[in-house]
Amino acid sequence: MAKTPLIVFDVNETLLDLETMIPLFARIFDDPSAMRVWFANLILYSEALTLANSYSPFTEIGAAVMEMLADSRGITITDADKADLKLAFSSMPPHPEVPAALARLQSVGFRLFTLTDNLLEVQEHQLTVGGIIGHFERRFSVDQSVKRHKPALEAYRYVEERLGAAPGDMLLIASHLWDTMGAQAAGWRAAFITRAGNAPLAVGPQPNFIGTTLAEIADQLISTYP
Repeated sequence: MAKTPLIVFDVNETLLDLETMIPLFARIFDDPSAMRVWFANLILYSEALTLANSYSPFTEIGAAVMEMLADSRGITITDADKADLKLAFSSMPPHPEVPAALARLQSVGFRLFTLTDNLLEVQEHQLTVGGIIGHFERRFSVDQSVKRHKPALEAYRYVEERLGAAPGDMLLIASHLWDTMGAQAAGWRAAFITRAGNAPLAVGPQPNFIGTTLAEIADQLISTYP
């Protein structure tokens, strides 16, 4: 029988509904698709800064990327717009199936944790507002120590060290393949949720589990690790 892993969750989009931010970007940019452009660039530049051995908190990168996107389109971003971005990002609701799926995983004995690029206080606010913080034994942020955004190896090693676990003990659940690839490069197993705007990639390491919702992933995990 396979050893039951410690489950680590990504937070943004994996647990929380990123698409609830579309109205904000539609208002500011007159373009609902601008949200996806912004988020893709947020990830791009968080990774680029990490590769360049430079660190900025995720929220600061998000605000700077929004302003960069606005500059490229001849739009002026106000302080109120930046405040609205911060509020929207920190109060995204969970996807509909998430609370019940987390409760189910927890009820059958899985230990649940989080790892995010967000500041720890932002993450804790998100999970508290979403009503799901109680499902997680501990919560981790790259800002706490390593100052390197995922998928940098150090982010995953940091969680292992804090939990006193080996790479083979760990499993990441994320809706981003760049995150599952980073976890698998660290020796973890990985589950990929194909949220809207996310799909499998034909190159690179493939996730151990794939589902369209966390409920589907939970079904697979419970059947694999009874």
